[in-house]
Amino acid sequence: MTLRSQKNWSRKFPPPTSYLRPSDSMASQAAPTSRRSKRGKYRCFSRGVCLPSALIALCALLLYIFWKWMTISESPPNGHLPQFYTFDIVNEFPHDPEAFTQGLVYGGNGTLFESTGLYHRSSVRQVHLQTGKIQVSHLMDGSFFGEGLTLLGERLFQVTWLTRTGFIYDRYNFSKSNRFTHDMNDGWGLATNGKVLFASDGSSTLYHLDPQTLKVIRRVTVRYNDLEVPYLNELEYVNDEVWANVWQTDCIARIAHKDGRVLSWILLHELRQGLLKSGYTGIDVLNGIAWDEEENRLFVTGKLWPKLYQVNLRLVTGKLKGRIEDLCHIKA
Repeated sequence: MTLRSQKNWSRKFPPPTSYLRPSDSMASQAAPTSRRSKRGKYRCFSRGVCLPSALIALCALLLYIFWKWMTISESPPNGHLPQFYTFDIVNEFPHDPEAFTQGLVYGGNGTLFESTGLYHRSSVRQVHLQTGKIQVSHLMDGSFFGEGLTLLGERLFQVTWLTRTGFIYDRYNFSKSNRFTHDMNDGWGLATNGKVLFASDGSSTLYHLDPQTLKVIRRVTVRYNDLEVPYLNELEYVNDEVWANVWQTDCIARIAHKDGRVLSWILLHELRQGLLKSGYTGIDVLNGIAWDEEENRLFVTGKLWPKLYQVNLRLVTGKLKGRIEDLCHIKA
């Protein structure tokens, strides 16, 4: 979630053939111990036990229906199996290497809004995408540690760490702001679909907030293979999904916000490793997702990263190098 020196937080089968009635020609070969009565209405087995053929057929049908129900109920909802994606770099843009990125959102017209953290260094800023230059910046009070950021209409919503306090800014004038309090355990990430705010607090809970009252109206537990996915951090809303950075990992979880299912994973470890191999050893974790809805562009960056990347996603078709549970810090 944050720089380790300032933030060291712990928390928390196909159906059996015996179910299917064989044809009469097969029965004489496959089941020599049974015989049919002269009228064909009963099937008699060894020891003189006879049952109506219709009853046997009904039992077989019921067993088959039960088997089908079990296989459906054990499958993921809607038959969905989580998929895994890697990436291709489309563009690289400059990014302030001093920015401890906590929130990122595309503002249109080639601009980004960014929330940065650390005490006495937290800010809200407008950044030019192509050059990475800060166009407008608002330095927060030193007692606040900036966190997630999202844009709804003309207002920017921001949460802060450990205070249950947030701020609302005019997107055109950061000096015009209002303070609010919320009922979440903490403030980490924010996103919106234009109707509600989605928020995270570093746990496995995805909160739904009313943007007018800032009250929690729903809580959803995020799960992958029935395991809770903790450390949800920075958020972005993309095509009716909530995408979440998972703190201290190079993973992004694509979440169905209505029920918390992880639909797929985006694995970006090669992005961070590429920076380290290039000599950028001072970088911190992956954190920051922005989506340009008009042009379908995806941007990602991290804390203290000198670059911001536009990437395209590519489905992983081979075997993963490791287990998702290990790569993305998911524990039973």
